[in-house]
Amino acid sequence: MKVVIFAGGRGSRISEESLIRPKPMIEIGGRPILWHIMRHYSHFGFNDFIICLGYKGHLIKEYFINYYHYHSDLEVDLKANTLRVLNPRAEPFRVTLVDTGLDTMTAGRLKRVLPYTEGQTFMLTYGDGVSDIDILNLIQFHRQHGRICTMSAVQAGSRFGVVQMDAQGHVTGFAEKPADEGTWINAGFFVVNPEIELYLKGDADQVMWERQPMDDLARDGQLAAYRHYGFWKCMDTLRDKEQLEELWHKGAPWTT
Repeated sequence: MKVVIFAGGRGSRISEESLIRPKPMIEIGGRPILWHIMRHYSHFGFNDFIICLGYKGHLIKEYFINYYHYHSDLEVDLKANTLRVLNPRAEPFRVTLVDTGLDTMTAGRLKRVLPYTEGQTFMLTYGDGVSDIDILNLIQFHRQHGRICTMSAVQAGSRFGVVQMDAQGHVTGFAEKPADEGTWINAGFFVVNPEIELYLKGDADQVMWERQPMDDLARDGQLAAYRHYGFWKCMDTLRDKEQLEELWHKGAPWTT
């Protein structure tokens, strides 16, 4: 099963980093967050990736073109103009890199890479979110529910601590960033059947995947939600990056 990854957005809310590189190439623990996401899928045996490129996509192409040499020990003989790989290290990834347009919205990006999914069920996620989600359980859930699309859903924690008080207004304690009880958000990590093509008709370039296609799927009863209670975090801002870096140094809660 192939894995499609959205990696073409401008990442304007983390412009401190995205001015010089696409957001999926921002590093956590010395590796692009895109690599961390791919490693997670690889842990479950999925190594065939389709990357939707856009903003500064050439940097993602260069990374994978040179990946083998970047991560191996080399002996370079300048006089003889030869290169010998001494200790080859590489992931078992097969990566299809598709230019889906600079300003194309996510539905348009997905539509442009559909031919590369070869009419098969595929997985889909964003190039800026890591998780410890069990991919095999997710796929099993998708098959059991028989919908065109399954998305993963998580309960997002609040960015603010909560003040606890009694009826008289006396503070009794504090809760640090609790999960929003009953509130679930789209966490990516989709499983999608080939019938999704029916929901990407016409000019989809200016359509967000999270709007019309997903709304239409929900209206038709073709969207299932896999509740994930474990770790998940999206790198949306510089603060998020710093938190992920801190988690990495403590021992990444996602698969690496």
